[in-house]
Amino acid sequence: MALADGREEYFDNADQRLVSLDNFLVDPDHAISQASLQSFAKITPQYPGVRAPLDPAVQAAWAAQLSPLLDQWFGKAGRPWAMQAWYSLVTTPREALVPMQRLPHVDGTDPQQIAMMLYLHRTGHGGTAFFRHRSTGLAALTAETYPRYAAAVRAEYGRTGLPPAAYPTDGAPHFERIHIAEGTFNRAVFYRGNLLHSGVIDNDAPLSADPREGRLTINAFFRPAPG
Repeated sequence: MALADGREEYFDNADQRLVSLDNFLVDPDHAISQASLQSFAKITPQYPGVRAPLDPAVQAAWAAQLSPLLDQWFGKAGRPWAMQAWYSLVTTPREALVPMQRLPHVDGTDPQQIAMMLYLHRTGHGGTAFFRHRSTGLAALTAETYPRYAAAVRAEYGRTGLPPAAYPTDGAPHFERIHIAEGTFNRAVFYRGNLLHSGVIDNDAPLSADPREGRLTINAFFRPAPG
């Protein structure tokens, strides 16, 4: 892992921070080769594709190296950071998306959970987009605000019908896109997992299940280790 100074960007009225690290891996093609050896499977109903866990030894090494930077960027957790990470491939064609996959989403409502996306693809698909829900004004969800947000979304789509079978683009009509992390090859981006976001997927481009050809990422979640 080649760590340099992170580039920080602010959005949502400067309330939210996105940190990018370019040239994250010394040998990204080796990571792609390792991904091609994995047994990918559908793990959760939310993710529109398949995943395979990253080697636990690699996860432990990355967590140790990244913990001081996470403390610097997002505030000290008060204890070491724990990490879970997967190779991930978006493979679901637009027409097969279930309703929840057609909307921006959050990875959880805990602002202490930090997400990382490492882009390892050279496809026409992009990075990660961030959104604000128009009627509530929310760009991040907490345990306190989620019920209000969920009720508003149910009411809106009850009036307008389900969103079309497509990956989110500009978020219209009920969301607006407020920031985008470019999916530059071998770039890792870090952000709070309770931000409304979605992968930038070209709805008209193919989605290969081959890690060497598809929209391969390594996605990780960092949380304060249990006390």
